Amino acid sequence: MKKTNKRDKNRLIKLKGRGKECAFCKNKTTPSWHDYEKLREYLSPRCRIMSAQMTGVCMKHQRKLSQAIKEARELALLPYTATEE
Repeated sequence: MKKTNKRDKNRLIKLKGRGKECAFCKNKTTPSWHDYEKLREYLSPRCRIMSAQMTGVCMKHQRKLSQAIKEARELALLPYTATEE
């Protein structure tokens, strides 16, 4: 049985792709801070921006998504961190 190292696995992932379709490409929209309720889906429970691998968003829209989330945070529509209880 041949061992596969981490480098080969990463190469296979790049060649195969994620398998998910980008939600923004599918709907032909771009992320905006105006839809801050929808942007909450792309935040973890600790209010961190989730990676493109976890959300299935293409890199073009991931960059726009992170900018939109940062703008919404600046306007106090989204929190920077989760509240402690």
